[in-house]
Order: sequence, then structure tokens, then C-alpha cells
Amino acid sequence: MRWDNLGPVGATPALFDPEAVTRTFDTPEFRGITFHEIRARSILNRVPGTSKMSFEWTVNPYRGCSHACVYCFARKTHSYLDLDTGQDFDSQIVVKVNAADLLRRELAAPRWRGEHVAMGTNVDCYQRAEGRYQLMPGIIAALRDRANPFSILTKGSLILRDLPLLEQAARVTEVATAVSVGFTDTTLWRDVEPGTPAPLKRLEVCRTLTAHGIACGVLMAPVLPFLSDTPEQLRETVRAIAAAGATSVTPLVLHLRPGAREWYMAWLARRHPHLVRRYEEMYAGGSYAPTWYQRRVTRQVHEFAAEFGMGPTRQGAARRLERPRPARATDGMDAPDTASGTDGTPGGPADGERRGAAADGGARSTARLAPTQLTLL
Repeated sequence: MRWDNLGPVGATPALFDPEAVTRTFDTPEFRGITFHEIRARSILNRVPGTSKMSFEWTVNPYRGCSHACVYCFARKTHSYLDLDTGQDFDSQIVVKVNAADLLRRELAAPRWRGEHVAMGTNVDCYQRAEGRYQLMPGIIAALRDRANPFSILTKGSLILRDLPLLEQAARVTEVATAVSVGFTDTTLWRDVEPGTPAPLKRLEVCRTLTAHGIACGVLMAPVLPFLSDTPEQLRETVRAIAAAGATSVTPLVLHLRPGAREWYMAWLARRHPHLVRRYEEMYAGGSYAPTWYQRRVTRQVHEFAAEFGMGPTRQGAARRLERPRPARATDGMDAPDTASGTDGTPGGPADGERRGAAADGGARSTARLAPTQLTLL
């Protein structure tokens, strides 16, 4: 395992550096999952200027994800630690145990300008590990105390545990959430997202958040070609999303980056071998489905959204429950340099948002993001 050459200069790289890795252990209540507890060196990750993300800063308290989604684009990030992008990604979870304290320090730095922070854009910050480590309450509290705008994308229902903190934060800054629900077919869900709550459970999360004044959209992702993309399937999913009171729906067709591509295609060969050839043809040009196909899915989803009274995805849908506090002393300070945003986990490039762009191709903005515009899975 490579952890960014943590040993002395010129020495053989250590398996784990004692100052970086606190403990590595298996736990009976999380059978089959190994947690690698580390003390990260930084937690605010700056998205590269070449990225098409509409946000510039992210926080990722975990690497690896027990949701075990067979299509997860972030699988490649485990290879930077010399872990495999398949089973290891699902079961070898890196936990940045000092994430909250580190975030408080970085938010208080003179050069931090209070920019929007996106969470859940690489791996889910409300995966099962969060039930054990409870890092998100401290992270949300740190953002709340600095009145720093943020958004959260999740497949997990554990976010409701932190609803009081989200409400407190929404009184002083822009807060928005989104849940990821690509389809409502329960048979397909069990097969491709085995570690996640059921799709309708996630939509219940959306309904609860929205009822409490926390804007919650739905990232309808991924739409799986030939598995969840018929007009009937798309319409049923949009109908359920609308019934949950989502503020928006944003479809995103499956993209297969290296690392995820191999794992997904192996699953496809086992479960739907008749589709392998069709996928090879559809993704022959790279990681993304052809533009014509993406546009067709997007058009159909928008038509169904209009049918159910949702309307198009809107900018500016972030929710602030009351007028914010006066600007803090950190406002207007110099922007942080790139070095301050490197990922705190040792090893290779930082988290997955550094490695590529979302399929929606939305232009990046230096302004604060309308957090319901989450388009990355």
C-alpha cells in the first residue's frame, strides 16, 4: 500500500506512517469492513481549474465507501493507495478522524473567503462508517459557526440524525441537500447498490428535509442504459421524486471512468451478459454515453417533471431560514493557494473530484453555488 511516501526522504516508503495512521482494525458490527483511521493533514480540497464542477471546494471525511455501488466513479481513487478499485473500495474505508477539528482551523485561516463547500461529491459522507465515527455533526457545526454556505449529496438516511444542526446552519447561511436516486426498481437496487437504503427510503429523506425547510433536490443518477432507461421506468422514477416534494430533479446518465468501468463491466458480464456488447459499443468513445443518448434521457426526464408539476432545475434554490449574520472578519480576504486545498489522505492525486468532470458539463463559477445544482455522483 502506498501512502504518499510518508517515510523519511530517501527511505523505503512505509506501509503506514505512525503520525498519519492512528489505528487499523476490523469490527464485529461491521463484519467484512476494515477501517483505517488517519489524522489528515488538510480537509478542504480545491477542485482543479480544469474541472467543470460548479463548485470549487469540497470536504471528504472518508475514502472508500461501503455502499458498494458497482458503478461508483470514485473507485479509481483507491488505486492511489495501492488498494484495488473493486472489493477493497467497498471494504477498506479510510477515516479522517480529525476532520472536524481540521476544518475549524482551515475555515478560520486568514485567506479563507467563506466559499461554498460541497460534500458527498466523491464518496458518501453518510455511508455506514458515519454511524460509528460521527464526523458530520462536527463538520456541519464548524460550517455553521462560520456561517459558511454548504451542500450535501447523499444516498444515506443518516443525514436525518443531523437535521437539527442543518436547521441551525440554515438560519445563518445557505444550506442545501440532495439525495441520489437513479431508479425505483427494487430488484435492480439490490443488485447495483447493495449497501444503500432503498430508493423510496431516500425519497422519504428528501420529503423530511424539505418539510423542515432544508432545500432538497434529487440527483437522478445514474440512469443505467438498457436497465433503467425506458420511458416507463423514467416516468415512474420522476413520479416518485415529485411525490417526495423534491425541489429539483437532475438526470445523469451512467459514466464509466477507469476503475469503475472494469468493476461495472465484470458485474454486467455476470448478471446481464447479453448487454456487454451493447455497453462496449455505447462507451467505445470513452467514459461517457453518446451525447445524443444523454440528451434523450434529459429531455424525457424534463418532460415527466413538467407532467408532475416540478418544473426545471432552478438556480438559487438554496435555503436560508432567516437573514444571515453580518459578514465576518474573514470576508474579502485573499483566496487560498492551491497547496492549501490538497487532500489530507496520503497517496496520489486527491479525491475523485480532482480526476474528471461531471457529465452535465455545467460551467464552473467563482460565485457561491446554488447547492441544489449537484450533478456529481
